[in-house]
Amino acid sequence: MAGLYFEDFVPGRVMPHAITRTVTEYDNMMFSCLTMNPQPLHIDRHFAAKTEFGQPLVNSLFTLGLMIGITVADTTLGTTIANLGMSDVRFPKPVFQGDSLRVETMVVTKRESRSRPEAGLVEFEHRAFNQDGAEVAVCRRQALMRKRPVQASIPA
Repeated sequence: MAGLYFEDFVPGRVMPHAITRTVTEYDNMMFSCLTMNPQPLHIDRHFAAKTEFGQPLVNSLFTLGLMIGITVADTTLGTTIANLGMSDVRFPKPVFQGDSLRVETMVVTKRESRSRPEAGLVEFEHRAFNQDGAEVAVCRRQALMRKRPVQASIPA
């Protein structure tokens, strides 16, 4: 698996993720439709043109999902048991169609699970930036992570 095990995470470590992604109009429209979100700021170009932004905003929940998704290959692919929660979610700058996002992850804390000896809890802070380096999304995510499997010794 590409993901890291509980033992591999070191608090304070920052991981830049190589995958970047340009957000398209289709992404924004499809996500808004799939999630039953008729907010005209996302789906009505003429409405959005009359706002302070002058153009449609990318649905913030799409931005959140994309930010976390970009991190999976480097952090939790195949080694997470469950996401336990997300907190401190912020969107300091808007994301627009055509913006390209990059993401970095910092390991904030980790601790052994009290109820599951084969697992531990890791808290991540994810940050997304647009092509100009402006921070557009931040969140903390708590995940229950697998510990490295113990290899059985073969008797001689």
